[in-house]
Amino acid sequence: MIFFLISSHTFAQFTKAGNYIDSFVSKNNFNGTILIAKAGKTNYEKSFGFANFQFKVPNTPDTRYKVASITKAFTSVLIMQLYEQGKIDLSKTIKTYLPDYKGEAGDKVTIVQLLNMTSGIHNMDAGATFESVMKNGLPQYQKPYTSDDMLSQFSSGKLETEPGKKFDYNNADFIILGKIIEKLTGKTFEENLKTNILHPLQMDNSGIAYQQVIIDKLADSYFFRGDINALVNDLPVYMENWYAAGAMYSTTGDVLKFCNALFGKKLLKQSSLDLMFSSGLDEYGYGVWVYKNYDIHHKMYTIVKRPGSIMGAQAMLFHILEDGSTIIILSNTGTISLDDFAAKIAEKVID
Repeated sequence: MIFFLISSHTFAQFTKAGNYIDSFVSKNNFNGTILIAKAGKTNYEKSFGFANFQFKVPNTPDTRYKVASITKAFTSVLIMQLYEQGKIDLSKTIKTYLPDYKGEAGDKVTIVQLLNMTSGIHNMDAGATFESVMKNGLPQYQKPYTSDDMLSQFSSGKLETEPGKKFDYNNADFIILGKIIEKLTGKTFEENLKTNILHPLQMDNSGIAYQQVIIDKLADSYFFRGDINALVNDLPVYMENWYAAGAMYSTTGDVLKFCNALFGKKLLKQSSLDLMFSSGLDEYGYGVWVYKNYDIHHKMYTIVKRPGSIMGAQAMLFHILEDGSTIIILSNTGTISLDDFAAKIAEKVID
């Protein structure tokens, strides 16, 4: 009887969430796939809209999406795995592991400060506004740079602020971390990703996106131009240039596998998770945001959140630590705030 009551209650919660999602989607131009899980098990998964607008190819749970900065959570795990193996000291500076690094941050910025975005290094995307992008494009992403090029040309700028003193969301920090992973292991970032996370977790629908590679079932992405009030094709870019900061693609099911393994201590020990989920400046941990006192229906929860956004590619991993609920939203149209959407879904999932 108790099991029946719990099951009925859970069913009611996810029915409420599903009804809200359907209503939201009907009022907003959302395209993508949404998955909600409790205790690691999927209770809701539904796809909306098109993976390709030109040919009206529908999104499905098997659709692969560019997950943008969710990649940073994977990079953080790879760094923390090296930490557990005693191969990296988080308090050491960049040059300890990249002796040829040319930027002035080399002997001043620590691994921790890269992980928690307080390096103070010149932001590689500084000055990129809608107007500037429409006029000049995205120079650092629209030429075929190698990861070494991305390091030397865009991630080795001068220090703008004292390391550790100010949060600044900077893709350069994670490009440096990716190169450190390669230097310490003698393998590419992609090889590390596959060997240490994707293959063990059987994440067969995930990987690094490359401009020259046609990826089966990968959704095309479209961003919203307010000046003409229309969805348009994403600008042509080399996705691999985002590298360890945002070059991955995945499915909702694969992201759940990663989430289950991460919070289930299959990838990292609890002590490492405690470090990764420390909430620092701007409530940012190591590659993820961590909200320690997140109010849902007047009860406080800890939220671990990893959003991602590159033009039309929108992604959200939203995990409620105490409750064990996970909300994953992957989208190929930049039309809504996934932060707000995920928060509203969480209110329906939690009593």
